[in-house]
Order: sequence, then C-alpha cells, then structure tokens
Amino acid sequence: MGGRQIRPAKVYNAVTQELQQSVLKGLEVAQPPWYQIMREVPPAQTTIRNVTPRRPAANSKLTKPRHMYLPQRIHFKEDALRANFYKDHPWELARPRIIMELDGKDYQYVDWSKGVRQKGIPLTGESVVQRQLWLMENEKMGREKAYDQARREFYRLRQEEEIEKRVALEEARHVGAYFNKSRMDVGMQIEDQQFENWKIWAGKEAAAQDQKDNAGIDSFDAPENPDDAPVDRSQVVEPLAAEAVPATAAPAPAAGNFGSRR
Repeated sequence: MGGRQIRPAKVYNAVTQELQQSVLKGLEVAQPPWYQIMREVPPAQTTIRNVTPRRPAANSKLTKPRHMYLPQRIHFKEDALRANFYKDHPWELARPRIIMELDGKDYQYVDWSKGVRQKGIPLTGESVVQRQLWLMENEKMGREKAYDQARREFYRLRQEEEIEKRVALEEARHVGAYFNKSRMDVGMQIEDQQFENWKIWAGKEAAAQDQKDNAGIDSFDAPENPDDAPVDRSQVVEPLAAEAVPATAAPAPAAGNFGSRR
C-alpha cells in the first residue's frame, strides 16, 4: 500500500450524505454517537503532525526522536500538597471512596472558605488539600501554616466521627443489638488459632528430638538393633550339645555280654 490513506478523513462526509439521502423516504438512518462531536470538532485537514514547542530539556534522552511526539507532563498545584498529606497519613488511602460524579460540576457546589466540611461531600484527604490550597491563594498563608490549619480542622472532624460511631454502637448494644465480629477480628482469631496449633506441634517435635538425642547418649556403646549384638559362642554350643544327646537313651551293654545270646 503506497501513499497516504485519506479515506478515514472522508467518513464524516459519507455519513452526512447517508443521513441526507432521499431515495428511501421511509428509511430512517440512525445518527452515530460521534457525529455531533466531529461536526463541532472536525479533524485536521493535514495529516502531518507538528512538533509541540517545548523548553529545551537538560536530559538528552528526551530529545531522541522516539520522545519527540510524547505529550508534555501536566502539573497541578494540588499534586505536591496531595503527596505531602498522604505521606503523613498513609492510612487515609485505605478508606473506601466514591469517585463518581453525577454531572462533573462538584467544584461549583463547594465553598472552601467555610472549612474542610462540605455539604454532600465525604471527609477525605482531598478536602484537606483543597482547603489548604484555598488558604494559600486567598488568605495568603504560607504552605506549612495553611497545612497545619487545614489538618487541625480535619483532625477535629475525624474525632467527632469516631465519637459518633462509638456512641451509636453503645446505644445499639444497650437496646439489645448484636454485632458480629469484624473482618479484622475474624482474621486475628484465625491467626491466633493457627499460632496455637503451631506451638503444640513445635512442642511435640522438640520433645521427640530431645528424646532421640538422649537415647543416643545413654546407649552410646549399645547397638540400636538387639539382633545385631555380639553373641557368646560358649552360650550357644552348650545348648546345642545338650540337644544332641536324647534324654531317654538306653544304657550301653557291657563288654562281656557281646555274643552270649544265642
């Protein structure tokens, strides 16, 4: 295939003609989902990609041809503040969060001048970051001072939430509610049970090993198998000789009696 492929650029015109066809009056052609987007944001007329202007980089690897068309790195002010907060509070990342937005305009419903707590938005580390950024831009506070104030408000609200949960749990148990063990409690119980089983097994193995070592020390010269012990030959020959002479044998005749019988 030689030359450039310009057929994809004519897809919009082809679909437009298909929608405006008048051959079949009763036929309705469904409009593709991307049709309105391409009409508002048409593709470029040229297929040549221009190099994005950028500042000269100190790193020579970025000037290689394979890095020429890479997009520039995007930085926001909140990135450094967010990294600092989650570095000091790593357990906040373990809390479940809902990141779905209904209309994408949540920023219009918040007022960070009133504090970290916002209506309809759960308390998370992002609240501290936005509150700190607002104090730095509007109250002209330093980064550390704004961070301390936002963090102080965050700690107070977290403490209130913990107290509310504890009181609600005590009230529910007072009226007869029963709560099963949490997943962490169940996991700790299983771990303790396995540890106790291992201690019993390890004790038995240690006792068996000690018994084996002691038996080897007590019978150092004795053979392990009794059948392999050395045998005294005198103790074996005497019983064999006794078995060779019958117990009921007749007495031998006298020498003078031979031939007297006729």
